[in-house]
Amino acid sequence: MSESKLAGQFFDAAIGLLERVRDEESGSIAAAGDVIADAVVAGGRLFAFGAGHSSLAAQDVVYRAGGLALMNVLAVPGTLGVDVMPATLGSALERVDGLAGAVLDSSPATSGDVLVIISLSGRNALPVEMALNARALGLKVIGVTSVAYAEGTRSRHSSGGFLRDHCDIVLDSKISIGDAELDVEGIEAPFAPASTVVTSAIMQAMMAAAAEGLLERGVEPPLLRSGNVDGGHEWNGRVMTEYADRIFYRH
Repeated sequence: MSESKLAGQFFDAAIGLLERVRDEESGSIAAAGDVIADAVVAGGRLFAFGAGHSSLAAQDVVYRAGGLALMNVLAVPGTLGVDVMPATLGSALERVDGLAGAVLDSSPATSGDVLVIISLSGRNALPVEMALNARALGLKVIGVTSVAYAEGTRSRHSSGGFLRDHCDIVLDSKISIGDAELDVEGIEAPFAPASTVVTSAIMQAMMAAAAEGLLERGVEPPLLRSGNVDGGHEWNGRVMTEYADRIFYRH
C-alpha cells in the first residue's frame, strides 16, 4: 500500500509544533502546573473552558483515566461543540457580550479557584470576558491560545484586548492564523488543522506538571484510573468521595 505524502506532511507539521511548544513554553507550563498544585493544596477548585473545537481540549482533561479528578468543565450552553443545532450557533454565541459574566455568576467558581481558558484566536468576546470576569472574582486564569492571532488580527471585544491580555499565565500554542498546516496547489482552501493536537498536548503537559508539583508538596495527586482495568472503579470511587466537594461533573 502506498503512503500518503500529505498525511506525512501533516505529521511533520504537528510534530514540529509540539517540539516548539515543548522547548519554548516549558517554563510557562511548569508555572501553570504550580498554580494548579497550589489551588489543590489550598482547597480550591479547578475549571476548564473552551468554545467550539477549543472545548475538545477542555473536555480531554475532565473525568478521564490518568487525569486529575478535580478538573471540571465550565460549560457555556450552546458553545461546547458541533452537537449544537445549528452548529453555527456556537460561533455566534462566542461574540455575545455579557454571556461570560452570566455564566460565571451562576457557576460554583469563586475566589481562589483556577480557570483554564482555551481559545485559539483569543479574539472573541466570550473568552476575553471570561478571563476579565474570572480575575475580578479572584480566580487565577491560565490562557491557552495562539499569540499569533493577537499580533495579526483585530479583537472582537469592546476593550480591544485579547485573551492573552487578561491572564495570569499564557501558554502559546504557536498555531498560525487560520489553523491549517497544509496548502497545496490544486486545493483552493488550506487544510489539516493541528490546534486540537497541540492544545490537548499542552493541557496534558500542564496536568503532568501539576502532578509533579503536588508530589513536591507532599500531596498525593487525586488522579483517576481507567475503569477498564481491575480495581479502577473502586479507586475512582475513593478519590471522588474524598474530593466530593470539589467535583461538579457528578451533580
